[in-house]
Amino acid sequence: MKKKLMELFHENKFHDIRNELLKMNTVDLAQILEEADKHQLVRIFRILPKDIAAGVFTYVSAELQQLIIESITDKEIKEIVDELFLDDAVDFLEEMPANVVKKVLKNTDEHLRKLINQFLNYPEDSAGSIMTIEYVDLKKEMTVKDAIAHIKKTGVDRETINTCYVIDNNRKLEGVVSIRRLILSNETAVIKDILNDDVISIKTLDDQENAAMLFKKYDLTAMPVVDNENRLVGIITVDDIVDIIDQENTEDIQIMAAMHPSEEEYLKTDVLTLSKHRIVWLLVLMLSATFTGNIIKKFDDVLQSVVILAAFIPMLMDTGGNAGSQSSALIIRGLALGEINIKDALKVLWKEFRVGIVVGSTLAVVNFLRIYLFEKIDVHIAVAVSCTTFLTIVLAKVVGGLLPIAAKSVKLDPAIMASPLITTIVDAFSLMIYFTMASWLIGL
Repeated sequence: MKKKLMELFHENKFHDIRNELLKMNTVDLAQILEEADKHQLVRIFRILPKDIAAGVFTYVSAELQQLIIESITDKEIKEIVDELFLDDAVDFLEEMPANVVKKVLKNTDEHLRKLINQFLNYPEDSAGSIMTIEYVDLKKEMTVKDAIAHIKKTGVDRETINTCYVIDNNRKLEGVVSIRRLILSNETAVIKDILNDDVISIKTLDDQENAAMLFKKYDLTAMPVVDNENRLVGIITVDDIVDIIDQENTEDIQIMAAMHPSEEEYLKTDVLTLSKHRIVWLLVLMLSATFTGNIIKKFDDVLQSVVILAAFIPMLMDTGGNAGSQSSALIIRGLALGEINIKDALKVLWKEFRVGIVVGSTLAVVNFLRIYLFEKIDVHIAVAVSCTTFLTIVLAKVVGGLLPIAAKSVKLDPAIMASPLITTIVDAFSLMIYFTMASWLIGL
């Protein structure tokens, strides 16, 4: 398809290009634009019908959105913005530099401009910043027949009509009713008799991650957003939540890998920016690793007396770090999904302690047999290494389980307490245990 389009483009057969493009899905159309050069991009975009062009516009990267806005006329900008759902327009403008935002707002009508500015003022990552006002509202005094007529009249430009929201004259949310319920009810039935007043909603200033958790918990496709007085302000739809989940997961993965979170695509990010995102945490971890160096220095006389002890240091440190990472990964996931709360700290402690005993005992026995029977090393050293393995794993499991909860309790992202930081902490303790145990058993 791409090859055919390029051939038609070079032959200036724009009517044929338009016909081919109209057969494609908007997501695939966006991919075509992503791969086109600047000259082709703008010309292809301009031959699309304005409603399809607006849909494609929401799927291309922020870089291409900026290029399109800077390359088209004021009239074309207005046509695009008028076709966009409000939440898509806000998402787009949040990514743009000030000069592009100014150009877009200049070409919107006063009412839309006020709405966009209002949404842009919501805190980043809040429910208010991702909601839309394109929903269908009903009054409880309406009959089902009146409600369906109202939906037919106003629902064309709404992002979803699957769920309608019942409000009073002060816009206070009184309940919801599904389109399915409306269609299956008698035409003369009154909305107040068929609505569901047990509404799951979220406040405008609540974190968007909480919205994602509610969507998952209650299997929602849309959720109302209300202010402090329970007045309906907007709704969040599931397509936005999918983006939020992807964004939050990406952020957690980056933090767990000891990097500053960034939403920029890897191949489109320059080397200096990538370095800046990584270097801070690497410096912190490198400096914190000096504690392990100091511990080794402190027990230098022990190492000089029994040199073979140094051979087991990497194994002990790796095993402890890996054991802690396993626990932290499970706890961080549990906290993110709402399966674990701060109040469950003691339960986590008790469970990870028992897991540590089982895993530590198994690895300690295997270690002893390997060192003493197969490597023929002195039994005292074998015992020291095995006992350290056991204690290190128990400690690592407990630390790995509790540190993410501790981070959550002080309003930090639990992902901060992931493998790099836990490994550094466990390494220091495992060395102290190892050298203390060896000194005692060998009599140094």
